[in-house]
Amino acid sequence: MPAGLAIEAVDLEKSYGPTRALAGLDLDVAAGTILGVLGPNGSGKTTAVRVLTTLLRPDRGTARVDGFDVVTQATEVRRRIGLAGQSAALDESLTGSANLVMIGQLCRLPRRRTQQRAEELLSQFDLADAGDRGVKTYSGGMRRRLDLAASLVSRPSILFLDEPTTGLDPRSRAVMWGIIRTLAADGTTVFLTTQYLEEADQLADRIVVIDRGSVIAQGTSEELKAEVGGDRIGVTVAPESNLAIAREVLARHAHGEVHVDAERRVVNASVTAGARSIPAIAAAMSAAGVVMDDLGIARPSLDDVFLTLTGHFADPVADPNEKAAVA
Repeated sequence: MPAGLAIEAVDLEKSYGPTRALAGLDLDVAAGTILGVLGPNGSGKTTAVRVLTTLLRPDRGTARVDGFDVVTQATEVRRRIGLAGQSAALDESLTGSANLVMIGQLCRLPRRRTQQRAEELLSQFDLADAGDRGVKTYSGGMRRRLDLAASLVSRPSILFLDEPTTGLDPRSRAVMWGIIRTLAADGTTVFLTTQYLEEADQLADRIVVIDRGSVIAQGTSEELKAEVGGDRIGVTVAPESNLAIAREVLARHAHGEVHVDAERRVVNASVTAGARSIPAIAAAMSAAGVVMDDLGIARPSLDDVFLTLTGHFADPVADPNEKAAVA
């Protein structure tokens, strides 16, 4: 395993009967960074997490976490990782504090240290006031935060987060993002799977896009956006203005082809400078006598990524593990 890597996977394959969940997957994550793994349900994200956390054995290929083989040295891997899945793995009959204490006991931490660690995490995750309440009374966001706290009881150096914000409201999602940023700033390596391009854009140092069990694109957020055409500027042209002139003006600022929707009177195109292009485009339209009813910018979506890179939109669920997770 090359120096500086916390996670490395080479040619991983895993099938469920005729369904290939992983088809020669290659991944690497530098220590102390956040890797965002993008893909639709069924792309193989959850299977990859389960293999890397020793919950599944691959059919073929190798993977090492913190230098240890996930098959032959599974116990050593488990000592070094934390895992928070798509649904909280909590005992609803216990309080929030008791759940964390139970995890500490399972990790064989000293009793006093376990209680101290539980109090620290409840405070860190803004759950101190709810620590003595039963988990069954928690909201969805509170359960997600407690589940993430449980994965950190043993202070793992590597954390696997499998779609941790799915189903959360915007405020709860923002809270989770802040927690993940703090963990990374403290040196934790984070393997984050998500369906949200915005989430990977906000958090990840590097992004990997998976489709049908293999990597189809990877790079930084800006590199990935450039590969799928970057941000798009859309101009809605007023009825009294010339649509062809608007197209010519936008073409001077565009990266690639300008698309014209004559029925909606909209011209749009990819731009490399993003929102910074708007003032120049607005001025150029005005100078050319084009009256605009609207001028806006749209970020690439996950569907944009898949359509550009594969020629198709995201497939429906194919991975039994992921199907169960989102059911």
